[in-house]
Amino acid sequence: QVQLVESGGGLVQVGGSLRLSCGASGFIFSRYAMGWFRQAPGKERDFVAAINWSGGTTTHADSVKGRFTISRDNAKNTVYLQMNSLKPEDTAVYYCAVRTARASSVRPREYDYWGQGTQVTVSS
Repeated sequence: QVQLVESGGGLVQVGGSLRLSCGASGFIFSRYAMGWFRQAPGKERDFVAAINWSGGTTTHADSVKGRFTISRDNAKNTVYLQMNSLKPEDTAVYYCAVRTARASSVRPREYDYWGQGTQVTVSS
């Protein structure tokens, strides 16, 4: 069955960096788009970044542009989210998700499988 396992979250100070990883199994990873989303307490799940099947096209939310970078390694069945210059408002549970299509999307409802999430806390 499809499994997505996020790792790399934790507690970091303002201005620090983290790299999230999402290992995938149970499907042909190189065929499909992947996305990162986040959800803060009491808020909806928001789009963060997405990447198409080949890694040739990426999309980032305006709130993270210039600070976060999504990438993928199809040989390792892994998608990454490099997060730099972290701010307190980046605090959330971060989820990776797979969309069973080549093109990515910014809409959570267009993703088919989700990981369990990893907590990122940015302290001031």
